[in-house]
Amino acid sequence: MSSIKYTIRQATPSDKPILLQFEQGVIEAERPYDPTLTRENTIYYDIDEMIRAPHIELLVAEVNGKLAGCGYARIESSKQYLQHRQHAYLGFMYVTPEHRGKGINQKIIEALKDWAVGQGVHELRLEVYVQNESAIKAYEKIGFVRHMYEMRKSAL
Repeated sequence: MSSIKYTIRQATPSDKPILLQFEQGVIEAERPYDPTLTRENTIYYDIDEMIRAPHIELLVAEVNGKLAGCGYARIESSKQYLQHRQHAYLGFMYVTPEHRGKGINQKIIEALKDWAVGQGVHELRLEVYVQNESAIKAYEKIGFVRHMYEMRKSAL
């Protein structure tokens, strides 16, 4: 089995059309886990801002010159009672179906961690649906731990 060659780099404005497709891939993957998502056109991210904002690092993975995945880290202020003043929130984790299971997401997270540490931030946070066991296992494999469940209940 030959290993794939890929590069991880910062996203650019020319990546936006593919990133918009990736965003819809994330939304469709999450729909089965979240009955509160609207069925209409759903948008999660302001990709233009993610590309230009200094407190956000949006990375893409390229395989043979084609985008194969993405992810971002956003520096956020932490709650005042926590030991760390800031944390890097990770999101928009997506890898195209043909490239899943090849370590691309792990490499993106590694690069985002390095960026966060370079910003003086040493705490990484992310959210994952509790029913999404495959994603949870993948994150645990690279060192994330289950921390807290957010709960919801419809009042109707």
